[in-house]
Amino acid sequence: MQVPVYSLTGEIIKQIEISDEVFAVPFNQAVVHQAMVRQRANARQGTASTKTRSQVSGSTRKLFRQKGTGFARSGDIRSPLRRGGGIAFGPKPRSYRQAMPKKMRQLALRSVLSAKVRDGELVVVEQLKLDEPRTKEMVRILAALGVDSSALIVTSEPENNVVKSARNLIGIKTMPASLLNMVDILSYKVLLMTVAAVRKAEQLWGKRLSQGGSNASL
Repeated sequence: MQVPVYSLTGEIIKQIEISDEVFAVPFNQAVVHQAMVRQRANARQGTASTKTRSQVSGSTRKLFRQKGTGFARSGDIRSPLRRGGGIAFGPKPRSYRQAMPKKMRQLALRSVLSAKVRDGELVVVEQLKLDEPRTKEMVRILAALGVDSSALIVTSEPENNVVKSARNLIGIKTMPASLLNMVDILSYKVLLMTVAAVRKAEQLWGKRLSQGGSNASL
């Protein structure tokens, strides 16, 4: 499959061939959904905790006698029914982690990358390097490339000046290709990648990885 490569002024300067193994995979909705749920679940800390009636402070004395008061019979002040009492069936620290086979994680990532290509939401630039951090320059580049919505900017390696130039822009995020993940790809409308980032993605999630040749985290 061939895609156009743009300069930073928005002009098409050439066409490059991209791997069908990574960028032309049929969309597998079930696997993508499972991978998305897994990633969001694994990001949860699971530290929420509440106290039961046996853990809150308070006397264990029965509040009033069982019969003859005209009120419903009641136990101690630590009852979940009373203000300041324990919590019934509240959360306790737990792990939300979910396991998923590596090949399924690879397929999910390839599916969303391929969907970006099919939907015309992948923009490839020759290179993205700035001499100094300038937010105004990043705004100009995005405007020249026709990016008028949220965008995920992907470079082959961390580019300090690019990161600093884009970090104050609403709806724009930067990351190296090795950290591409389901949540970020699906959270941004446009996927802006350099040619080197495309090649890095092909190296990480192409045929070599499916044969167990890489330990890249998805």
